[in-house]
Amino acid sequence: MTSRLITLFTLATVTAVANEHATQPPEPAATPTASAPAAAAPSHDIAVASDHPTAAPGDTKEAAQPTTAPVATPAATAEAEKAAKPKLSIHPPGPKEAATPEEIASLVRIGIAKLEQGDYVSSELAFRQVLAEKATPEQDHAALMGLARTYRKKTEFTKAASVYETLIKQNPEDPLLPIVYLELGRTQRALGAYKSAIARFYSVINTTLKLPEDNPDNYRQLARTAQFEIAETYFQAGDYVEANRYFSRLKLLDLAPEDRARAHFKSVYALVRAGEDEKAVVGFKSYLDQNPNDENVPEARYLLSVSLRKLGRYNESLAVALELLRAEKKYVDSNPKRWSYWQRKTGNQLANQFYEQGDCGSALIIYQNLANLSPEPMWRLPVLYQIGLCNERLHLNDRARECYETIIEATRSAATDTPKRQELVDLFEMADWRLKHLIWEQNTDRQLTSIFPNERERIANLSANDAKPNGSVEKPPQLVR
Repeated sequence: MTSRLITLFTLATVTAVANEHATQPPEPAATPTASAPAAAAPSHDIAVASDHPTAAPGDTKEAAQPTTAPVATPAATAEAEKAAKPKLSIHPPGPKEAATPEEIASLVRIGIAKLEQGDYVSSELAFRQVLAEKATPEQDHAALMGLARTYRKKTEFTKAASVYETLIKQNPEDPLLPIVYLELGRTQRALGAYKSAIARFYSVINTTLKLPEDNPDNYRQLARTAQFEIAETYFQAGDYVEANRYFSRLKLLDLAPEDRARAHFKSVYALVRAGEDEKAVVGFKSYLDQNPNDENVPEARYLLSVSLRKLGRYNESLAVALELLRAEKKYVDSNPKRWSYWQRKTGNQLANQFYEQGDCGSALIIYQNLANLSPEPMWRLPVLYQIGLCNERLHLNDRARECYETIIEATRSAATDTPKRQELVDLFEMADWRLKHLIWEQNTDRQLTSIFPNERERIANLSANDAKPNGSVEKPPQLVR
């Protein structure tokens, strides 16, 4: 059974190979010559010992070899090679036998296992082979479902949708129909067919009402999942008002805490995308109070900070950003990659905005917190450079010089320890230029004030005006992400 199962499973592969060979140009036939000996028969008799009888025609034993090989001409050699070359055949010799129910069931299991392993080529072969055999309706259904899921995983959504439609037509009373509708809706949404996807999700809800009450919890869960998918489809389609309405309904249902928190977050996120920042601020504060441990908390804090800044509430925006950057370790450790991403995104974006608008004090506070997020040079050194720029604008020149000197020393040592990276080379050059500029500026300032003592106060006032929000400032480079 094992060998037959392997034959069934590799049937499509053999077919592909056979077709490939069929497209190649045929080899030219060897032209036999009169002097060429027969390829299969020696030109003289061989004496065989009595304990090694001569092989009879059709015997599977290997025939005795001649002690002297005949000299073959090139034409005979080509003919012999052609005769010895194996011929590919899609089917074994003789009529193809139908697979047994056990073999078909094994093919279904192979297809499911390969699908779970991510081997989509093998899973497609297995499911197609099941459909080519005389399988039971249950096995055909499992193969079609597996084939549709294989196409979805391969992002061949058009093919997947076609298979799902076939399942619906062939099994209109199937108790698994809600699952088929659910997956078809997700497939159509991936294709951008949002209206069709929403209709399919509603079909999930409708079919669960008509099915027997033998598994009510499962059907109820499917109906709630469909409601989530409807809201998500409106969100992806850009209809944020409807998305907010549907997600707001969901958070009022008797859901698991994590599902209710997700619905709450998405309902407020839809308000942000709709430009309703005032409502979004209220919604995010409510969400954060009720769900302090939810996985979407770091993103919610980022969005809240952005909304507050849009409303001109800069101090509140800064406070929210700092709260995210200084989050307790227990929260960060729960999902370090997610927290790290939103901490860096929030701090980098907000600090750059503060700096560009001349609020160097707020920018400095955020950059200092950003520097503590990671000791990695590729993260910390660019942040340290921006801290130096902020110190310059705030006339804290000694602190700015310390930042630039630290960068120069660190990039020099890094260049000797690791292969040079262009980012570090550029950072070294910028810090070196800023340091030399600071030294020149300080020397020039001392010379001017020694010549014009009364000018010191006027220069200080002009420099202070440069640090105000309306002053022009140098735009800092973007952080390395």
